[in-house]
Amino acid sequence: MFVDSHCHLSFPELSSQLDAIRAAMDAAKVDRALCICTMLEEFEAVHALARQYDNFWASVGVHPDNEGIQEPSLDDLLQRAALPRVVAIGETGLDYYQMDERKGGRSVADLEWQRDRFRTHIRAARQCGKPLIIHTRSASADTLAILKEEGEDGSAGSAGGVFHCFTETAQVARAALDLGFYISFSGIVTFKTAADLREVAAFVPDDRYLIETDSPYLAPVPYRGKTNNPSYVPHVAACLAEVRGVPVEAVAGQTTANFERLFPGVQS
Repeated sequence: MFVDSHCHLSFPELSSQLDAIRAAMDAAKVDRALCICTMLEEFEAVHALARQYDNFWASVGVHPDNEGIQEPSLDDLLQRAALPRVVAIGETGLDYYQMDERKGGRSVADLEWQRDRFRTHIRAARQCGKPLIIHTRSASADTLAILKEEGEDGSAGSAGGVFHCFTETAQVARAALDLGFYISFSGIVTFKTAADLREVAAFVPDDRYLIETDSPYLAPVPYRGKTNNPSYVPHVAACLAEVRGVPVEAVAGQTTANFERLFPGVQS
């Protein structure tokens, strides 16, 4: 019934409890999950989940925040993207959040390595024909500009993809939609402070939104502050149902259809 379009089940706090999580997913009617790769060193563990369980799939990518790890080449991404049950490139993108605090005082100009890495992922996605999973935080203008520069405008030949765990403005959402991208909402949309985000969730077209947990992070209300897992994604769906004025079953059905359309390699 429900699909978690973005989770990190290879992370230790979840992988150590996988049997219990899968049982909870079954009880919550969460049928499928896309397991996300954040660095090449992690890929084998992520891919193993997709190979072992017929309702899990995998992505390949290097998160924009990760430093001191293997830098992905175009061939690195393409070779892994060609493996069975790998359905997306990412997560990738740009993250300038609290840059001075977290990056040792570096400027935006000093983060050219992030932009280069992002371009490599876009080119891989376009070459292999698999969608991008975009992470953008405090960097939406550059994220959108680079996508356009690399030919991601929704036309033939575009890889497309999804802006995951969306927290940006309505203006950014409209720009992403104009480029042919989907918008995915996480547990953040349930937070009391997220009124503006709920307004975004209300206007995204029916055929262009997804739900996710981004677990183990960002557990939705009523589990906020606890370790998140895919069995909590129905709470995200319930919030979207309320703001969109439809039954939760309609959100479940629509987001499942959208998931299947965006990631055609998945199967029930």
